[in-house]
Amino acid sequence: MRNPYDVLGVPKGASEADIKKAFRKLAKAYHPDSNKDPKAKERFSEANTAYEILGDKDKRGQFDRGEIDAEGKPRATGFEGFSGFGGGGFDGFTQRRGGGGAGPGGVGEDFLSSIFEQAFRAGGAGGAGMGGRGGPARGEDVAAELSVSLEQIAGEEKMRIGLPGGRDVDVMVPKGVVDGQTIRLRGLGGQAGPRGEPGDALLTIRVLPHPVFKVEGADLRATVDLPLEDAVLGGTLRVPTLTGAVEMKVPAMTSSGRTFRLRGKGLPKKDGTRGDLLATTAVTLPAGEDAALVDYARRRREAKAGTA
Repeated sequence: MRNPYDVLGVPKGASEADIKKAFRKLAKAYHPDSNKDPKAKERFSEANTAYEILGDKDKRGQFDRGEIDAEGKPRATGFEGFSGFGGGGFDGFTQRRGGGGAGPGGVGEDFLSSIFEQAFRAGGAGGAGMGGRGGPARGEDVAAELSVSLEQIAGEEKMRIGLPGGRDVDVMVPKGVVDGQTIRLRGLGGQAGPRGEPGDALLTIRVLPHPVFKVEGADLRATVDLPLEDAVLGGTLRVPTLTGAVEMKVPAMTSSGRTFRLRGKGLPKKDGTRGDLLATTAVTLPAGEDAALVDYARRRREAKAGTA
């Protein structure tokens, strides 16, 4: 796996917005549904893995400090200079003590065994470790889609989905998810042979269209009807949100197209906060003819004509 900054094509100091923008661009370009190039699926998966790290503040910090690798796996500490098997380190192994005798330098036999075991497990997506020769085969990745509503995202609901092969799993949609993003469910893919690791499930999120709200990042945008009398005199409107209607005060002489920000009424963000709801007013006239209103409008027009 390449450095996630290189995968997304952003510098190390890139902002969260730049990272998200770069990911969306790559996801759109390489999504298998629209790009039939055989290598597109690989590039799409690579971009998602990179975004899983750089799009998460905590994981990005861990990667920048060298605590996890480009696949999000913990790095071994204390053996950074170990150069066996092509000069790479080993991810996630644990030292085991006791049992066998010590080799050169006092390293226990079963500790070395754990290193060799991890080296075999560190094979690529097709699976053989030790440079791709003779290691246990890794199970294949499987793909699935999950359609979610804005209400489900806002409620941070746990959802059940059936994976290829007939396996049902419960999935919590992560905060800050965007349409088209693929979540990697490690170990839930195809089964491997003896001693091999199972593959992963690649779950693509599809955000369903909403009849009221338009998504703009973590913010939502909606149009709310404003009765003419409230536009002129001011009043209180009931504004729909994903978690129930709320009241919004409107000042006197509010025109159509004015936007009010309802803080915290948008979608969850990665940092635990929420986006806002941007409510834009649309002044509505009374149903049917209103004689008093028509007379007022006529006199206003005549007055303007007289001053012209």
